[in-house]
Amino acid sequence: MAADSAHHIVIVGAGFGGLEVARYLAGTNVRITVIDGRNHHLFQPLLYQVATASLATSEIAWPIRSLLRRYSNVTTLLAKVVGVNSQDQMVLLEDSTTIAFDTLVLATGARHAYFGHDEWEPFAPGLKTIEDATAIRRRILSAFERAERATDAGERSKLLTFVIIGGGPTGVELAGTIAELARETLRNDFRNFNTQDSRVVLVEAGSRLLPGFREALSDYARRTLVQLGVEVRLGQPVSQCTADGVVIDGQQLPAATILWAAGVAASPAAEWLHVPADRAGRILVAPDLTVPGHPNIFAIGDTAHVEMPDGKLVPGIAPAAKQEGRYVAETIKARLEGEKVRPPFRYSDAGSLATIGKRAAVVDFGWIKFTGRLAWWLWGFAHIYFLIGLRHRLAVALSWLWIYFTGQRSARLITQGSADSREKANQSHIPPTRP
Repeated sequence: MAADSAHHIVIVGAGFGGLEVARYLAGTNVRITVIDGRNHHLFQPLLYQVATASLATSEIAWPIRSLLRRYSNVTTLLAKVVGVNSQDQMVLLEDSTTIAFDTLVLATGARHAYFGHDEWEPFAPGLKTIEDATAIRRRILSAFERAERATDAGERSKLLTFVIIGGGPTGVELAGTIAELARETLRNDFRNFNTQDSRVVLVEAGSRLLPGFREALSDYARRTLVQLGVEVRLGQPVSQCTADGVVIDGQQLPAATILWAAGVAASPAAEWLHVPADRAGRILVAPDLTVPGHPNIFAIGDTAHVEMPDGKLVPGIAPAAKQEGRYVAETIKARLEGEKVRPPFRYSDAGSLATIGKRAAVVDFGWIKFTGRLAWWLWGFAHIYFLIGLRHRLAVALSWLWIYFTGQRSARLITQGSADSREKANQSHIPPTRP
């Protein structure tokens, strides 16, 4: 164990960036404290597969303590950070205790953003945590269960309508998987209705899906979703979300399940430090990823606004957060060795990938782009590579192969307690059960 007098590095957040900092500094003559409000690290790119019953929660999450246990100079704390006293170099915890630091790394991630309509959240949940995923899975599967016993045709139609707001990768992936769940996985499971009658509607206020991809790939994604039975509505913003459904481009669409994939906002880290931030709340960091005016505080991942030489933002994806975490760790090492100035952070774009159902995907590596089944296999290999541990890689690979060849999803469990407020509101509209 490093001596108490050793340089103390506090990392807030055990996502991809925070873990990368801890791992690269483990074994050096520093003390490291990792603080997170949850006890697990989450592979967020596959969270939608938990929400759509393709994977179990245990296949995409790992206990933080287990991941860091072999590093004797790393201490893990389960706690919620509520503020930072930069003058006294203290991190403030929810229980009013404090943690002193010499260097602070903020890797606090992002939350949902409803563009000024926070009242929509109970009706249109986002997808950022395991709890979000299991709640969404419960909503989706419960909608089919309630449709089985509904006697009114209009109510059943509402229950079988799924609206996804936002045409980015998460929205596209959710829409494609829900369509396959309804039309393939569940098609023989119900007696009082045909799951093929399910309606999946993907709504994007912009002019095309996957705006971060090339236009040809966006068009391919739209055409593939339509082939899966998804209704794609472009250039049609949502103006209202209620327990009865949504209003799209001025028209009411009854829907029992609404999912939000349209926007995110950074954690309140910028508010803790009272420093400038962009419209999404990301801290406007310096080229070395430090917070301006606070050379001993770094911000990375979804917490930071990082620009590339062409002026575009570094994307909020796992490879970017890992690169930033590695850069920060190397910078801290260099400082401790007496090197005060390092080259600015440069993001190396490894490409973008998005899947559309279980047999198609889009891949954009810049110098080459392709679509279809080959792209889907590459997407799968890339995600399995980033999973932690052989057991998890094998489990996910076997689950995907099973789904690929049979269409069946084994994680179709309605769990995690009683129905939430939105489900209770929906249930109150259901006519009596058939005798």
